[in-house]
Amino acid sequence: MTVELILTLTAMFISTALVSASIASTLLGRTAPELKRLRQATPEVSEGPGGRLSLLKTAWATRRANRSLRKSPNQGSALQRRLIAAGWDDPTSTRLYSTGQTALPILTAVLPLSILGASGWPVALVCGVLGYLIPDTLLLRQVAQRKRAIQNGLPDALDLLVVCVEAGSSLDQAILRTSEELEIALPVMAYELRVVATEIRAGKPRLLAFQDLARRTELDEVRTLVAVLIQTDRFGTSIGQALRTHADTLRTKRRQRAEERAGKVGVKLVFPLVLCLLPALYAVCLGPIVVRVIRTFEGN
Repeated sequence: MTVELILTLTAMFISTALVSASIASTLLGRTAPELKRLRQATPEVSEGPGGRLSLLKTAWATRRANRSLRKSPNQGSALQRRLIAAGWDDPTSTRLYSTGQTALPILTAVLPLSILGASGWPVALVCGVLGYLIPDTLLLRQVAQRKRAIQNGLPDALDLLVVCVEAGSSLDQAILRTSEELEIALPVMAYELRVVATEIRAGKPRLLAFQDLARRTELDEVRTLVAVLIQTDRFGTSIGQALRTHADTLRTKRRQRAEERAGKVGVKLVFPLVLCLLPALYAVCLGPIVVRVIRTFEGN
């Protein structure tokens, strides 16, 4: 057997094993005994004007939150904390990510070798490096998108918390109600609030649950919110007023970020103008003149 054939068979074996493992994990997750018991014990409810999800989906999401929070965010490896910040808090996420980061460079390096042969080792080396960097790049992108979603949705969530608290609900009930109402509009924010509510109902102190939320999200806005809640709980001031003031501050910061992005649009448009539009414009406008000048000199 040649080296190319061995590398091709190895790549096919690894890819088949990865696909089979992912399919088996999905099928086993859908046929989990806990989900079957939830289907039997939880009736479906019709979707109301607010678009509320069924009780089964809410209970299943709560089960996932309980399973994903066996450890505090300040525990575990740096990879686990990054995966939690990206929203991949399933216990198997670390193994899947490590497997993908190991197998993807091999697959991307073997493919050029199987096509180009032994002479294509420079291309295989470059593809292997790119394959190693792709998972980390995707993870960083997912973390940034999740942080941006929480930053944009936090003021609206605090407004809804203020409404629930001033309507007579406790803070724990307000958090749970807010997570239910924001399930469709702000799913990332709703999930984080549901995790906080689940931890509180499981017996974790409220302030500790909020501190874990700040560690998971790694956002200054959430850390400030936790500090406000700690100060409110310590001095016995009004929670509604503190949340309203903090929501106004976050809304102002969100508007300033939008204005900042709008101000950068003009600078970002310079590069496509210079590299793409201006050369074509010069060719269209000056091309006929250059052709006429050349013909004139040739005629003379």
